[in-house]
Amino acid sequence: MNKETLTDQIGLIFEQQQLFKYELRSSSAQERIKKLYKLRALIESHEDLIYAALEKDLRKSRSEAAISEVLFIYGEIAFAIRHLRKWMNPKQVGRSMTNFFAKSTITYQPKGTALIISPWNYPFQLTMSPLISAIAAGNCVILKPSEHSSFTSAVIGEILTKGFDQREVACIEGEQPVSEALLELPFDHIFFTGSPAVGKLVMQAASRNLSSVTLELGGKSPVILDETADLEMTAHKVAWGKLINAGQTCIAPDYVLLPKDKRDEFVNYYLKAIKSMFFTEDGQLDRTVYAKIINQKHANRLVSLIANATVCGAKLCEGGQLDDDLTLSPALLIDVKADNSIMQEEIFGPILPIVTYEDLQEALALINRAEKPLALYIFSNNKSNIQYILKQVSSGGACVNDVLIHVSNPHLPFGGVNGSGMGSCHGQFGFKAFSHERAVMFQSKFSVSTLIYPPYAKKSKVFKLLKRWI
Repeated sequence: MNKETLTDQIGLIFEQQQLFKYELRSSSAQERIKKLYKLRALIESHEDLIYAALEKDLRKSRSEAAISEVLFIYGEIAFAIRHLRKWMNPKQVGRSMTNFFAKSTITYQPKGTALIISPWNYPFQLTMSPLISAIAAGNCVILKPSEHSSFTSAVIGEILTKGFDQREVACIEGEQPVSEALLELPFDHIFFTGSPAVGKLVMQAASRNLSSVTLELGGKSPVILDETADLEMTAHKVAWGKLINAGQTCIAPDYVLLPKDKRDEFVNYYLKAIKSMFFTEDGQLDRTVYAKIINQKHANRLVSLIANATVCGAKLCEGGQLDDDLTLSPALLIDVKADNSIMQEEIFGPILPIVTYEDLQEALALINRAEKPLALYIFSNNKSNIQYILKQVSSGGACVNDVLIHVSNPHLPFGGVNGSGMGSCHGQFGFKAFSHERAVMFQSKFSVSTLIYPPYAKKSKVFKLLKRWI
């Protein structure tokens, strides 16, 4: 398909949605809930296809795919159905002196037509999650799933074609030219999940049309241990968080900071943990539970990071071998220098650098020199240290004595800050991302505000009174 034909097709769908969004704007909670039930039923009827696609794209086991992709989405749908009526209800707020007799409310209006561009690492979850929020908020949506996870994208397209008129929800597959064509259009909201570098391009494109944006990006999410941390427990949790989906997780632990005298003990526990979870009894990497790297380009990048680190003095304690089936064995690096390239960019793979520190201030300084991370992981049994670290380090989210798991609570906002993202999603936070919070005031027959109208002669006492009461 040439660029002109592609642009025309995308433009036609966009125009249809631009007209249909006004009909959706007045949709009731019951109508939206009905669509969410339909979406759930379609996902259930396509479960086997979803699992097969995720296995082809990333070699995710059915169990890992269920936990991190499909069950997660069932939970999001159920939470939205349970709370949507409450979310949609106007919220009455307080009064001020000049509108003392008025009724003031906040109402939630759909933004209109939204664009969702999703990534390849959790291709089902990270496409469906914002879609659920967009439907709950009453929007039209164009989805652009990743071309790198093409099998999952195809299943998503089939589900949405069966369940929705393209005037309301359309799935458009394709490579970079499709994204570029979509970003030229004046969407009311753009929800992008991906790398910070591409996020900047999305934000730049959105600025041309003053489209609002939600950017779910990434960054180097650190794990910091203090002297009181339970090393065996910490190593086990870090190993799971690092190696699920072969490290291709935006909130994966990116590197570990720990006291110098704790390093060797942690390394031993970490190696023991990865052997127990991701290797067979005869010492072979278990490909039935361990995912592959998405493509050769990304695999080559990861291998280069390891090579550069070792050239600069780091020691490869374990793994790092790339097989023909794009399996990169779990790698552990020690003696990593803070200025090495592996400490400058998000790893997004099964490589764990370990950096030691002499005192806590040194560790925090290293974290704060980089962009604000999407997640911060603290392992400690010292409450003072925990609170101190939380105050000193800015991050999108934080987890104390665990990793990743905060993303599973729909009562919490999920999102980054500055370089790791903009805006929040999940639960009510996702609903709000696709909604405009509109101030609405209902004035009574008697309005205090008329007291400040001109002429101003003889109103000095009124102004003095207002000054006292404000």
